[in-house]
Amino acid sequence: MAIVDITIFPMGTGSTSASHYIAEIEKVLEQERGRVKIQLTPMSTIIEGDIHDLFEIVEKLHEVPFEHGIKRVETNIRIDDRRDKKLTMEGKLASVAEKMQKKRPE
Repeated sequence: MAIVDITIFPMGTGSTSASHYIAEIEKVLEQERGRVKIQLTPMSTIIEGDIHDLFEIVEKLHEVPFEHGIKRVETNIRIDDRRDKKLTMEGKLASVAEKMQKKRPE
């Protein structure tokens, strides 16, 4: 499994707000629930699943603003694809939380 952090910027919307476009992107992404795990954050969306599915979904999401009349879109993605052990969003958070509980050497 891999984790993708994706942020899509519709350019030239005529407004400082992009939430309308983000909502449309999230509606498309909701159709993929079950195939991937989704976590919307205030700054991006995190998607967990098979790497091949993730690339397909990223392409689909990138197209959404174009389908709503936007002429330019910037999409940033970060991929965490670990192959030596199972990688999950919850596992990454649990690992950090565990280390925060351990006493640090002085």
